[in-house]
Amino acid sequence: MAGGATAQRGGGPSAKAKSAKSNRPGPRPRRGGRLRLPRRRGLLVLTVVLLLSGAGLVWVLYGSSWLRVEQVKTTGTRVLTPSEVETVAAVPVGSPLISVDTGAIETRLRQKLPRVDTVEVTRSWPHTIALHVSERRPVLVMKKGAKFDEVDAKGVRFATVAQPPAGIAQLELTASQSPSVRRFGADRLVLEAVRVTGELPPAVAKETRSVRVSSYDSVTLELAGGRSVLWGSEEEGELKGRTLSALMKARPKSVHFDVSAPTAPAVSGS
Repeated sequence: MAGGATAQRGGGPSAKAKSAKSNRPGPRPRRGGRLRLPRRRGLLVLTVVLLLSGAGLVWVLYGSSWLRVEQVKTTGTRVLTPSEVETVAAVPVGSPLISVDTGAIETRLRQKLPRVDTVEVTRSWPHTIALHVSERRPVLVMKKGAKFDEVDAKGVRFATVAQPPAGIAQLELTASQSPSVRRFGADRLVLEAVRVTGELPPAVAKETRSVRVSSYDSVTLELAGGRSVLWGSEEEGELKGRTLSALMKARPKSVHFDVSAPTAPAVSGS
């Protein structure tokens, strides 16, 4: 009896085990399972927002009437007129500003208007295409029949005019039978003359009436007052310019100057 009572009171080992099992906490739910669905929903909402924003931006740029070309502005012209430039540019007025092919416009202007040296085409939001051109400037002219070809500082013959611009010397190529033409070509001799012109002291350049090229290394300047300068080739141009300036100051009444060898110059006539 005592043993049975004791067993009932104490509950025995099996009772304690059952009690311990019943008091243990149950398995915890995985946190990942709870957060995965909200996270996916958030990503979905963000994706939808981005798609709608992108679609709205595309519509504003291409479909709306807010950002379309309404005017063309041209700057930088000197001889050309803005109307001439804009006609060749052929900007598609009324088209979406974002769709304008600025590269194609630049190419058209350079190809069809040789006087244009550089051109920059930019979008000026919300309604304008801006054309900024830089025109070539003549440094020499070459007689062509009854007219004159203008030559720029790169040796490019870019325009034909009825009268040469004031203060621009005439280039005379007399090297048609010279080996220099066969070896270098006429364009190279033109470039040599241009380089010589660029090295002249300002006072000499102002008085230069013509630049005569007989060969690659024989360039002669004809100055106002019947004076002449044997320049030689375009090499050592800066030194030749300084030497010529010194000679003209020292011998102002001389008629012929030779700086083809700038370390051993010569003068003659008076």
